Amino acid sequence: MNQTLLSSPLQGFTDFKFRNAFNHFFGGIDTFYSPYIRLNGKLVIKNSYQKDILLENNTELEVIPQIITNDADEFLFVSKYVQELGYKELNWNLGCPYPMVTKRGMGSGLINDDEKINNILHKIHNESDIIVSMKMRMGYENAEEILDVLPILDNYPLKNIAIHARIGKQLYKGGTDLDAFQKCLDNSKHKMYYNGDITSVAAFKKLQERFTNIDHWMIGRGLIADPFLPSMIKNDTTEYPKNRFHIFNEFHDRIYQEYDAALSGPTPIKMKMLGFWEYFSQSFSNPQKTYKKIKKASNAKSYAIAVKDIFKEAKR
Repeated sequence: MNQTLLSSPLQGFTDFKFRNAFNHFFGGIDTFYSPYIRLNGKLVIKNSYQKDILLENNTELEVIPQIITNDADEFLFVSKYVQELGYKELNWNLGCPYPMVTKRGMGSGLINDDEKINNILHKIHNESDIIVSMKMRMGYENAEEILDVLPILDNYPLKNIAIHARIGKQLYKGGTDLDAFQKCLDNSKHKMYYNGDITSVAAFKKLQERFTNIDHWMIGRGLIADPFLPSMIKNDTTEYPKNRFHIFNEFHDRIYQEYDAALSGPTPIKMKMLGFWEYFSQSFSNPQKTYKKIKKASNAKSYAIAVKDIFKEAKR
């Protein structure tokens, strides 16, 4: 069975700059999902969202746009917009676990409102020919919530349902619930994709052995923490390339330069890269020490020195 690897969207991380650099230096991802488009009650798409999904910014990638909403008119508006750009599919995010989203009844905070989910899907399928796919958690409060929604989803021609095997209130803490994920498989006619804690080749193989019918796998945080992971899975190897940290260094330098050019002032670029290094540090022998070096860098010059030292030590 061929295994398809997908990049799970991470807000603030996996935009087109990151995606293009990742694809160039590492590869292994078949399809990227863009971070969600959110309208906040106005039928206006922010410039940053527009840029992210422009075809000219994604020429070498297969990208699927994503929306987060609890409003059918917003869904229709974004559907029409992405179709005009040339996209045929729109992914609906019912997975985001963050309180600022869930408290507004979006992301995983919408999973317990099966009536609203039904109304939105009914309208979108009646008034648009966009292909709809779903990205979900198993609920917000508990993993039973999704079991009430799956029979409703069975009424619609969804392309697939990608499930992160956690509930929303966990955020990213605690383990995945594989038994609850199996219940989802047992209670839906739709094609399912698996997402959650694919952090190593060994972890992937364990999941593959357990869920033998799954052939689409979404990698989120693991892809940033270890950018070589998708290609290693594809090549069925646990061996890193000999020039691992040279490649990683070049990748870092490219995204740093691109974000530095796009962001104004030293604080935004520092915060941007600090976010990345929370994950990047996991690839180094002492993650805590590595991250601390980056955190202590107070300006662009000291940041460059810290990065140089980190990669120099890793290349030895």
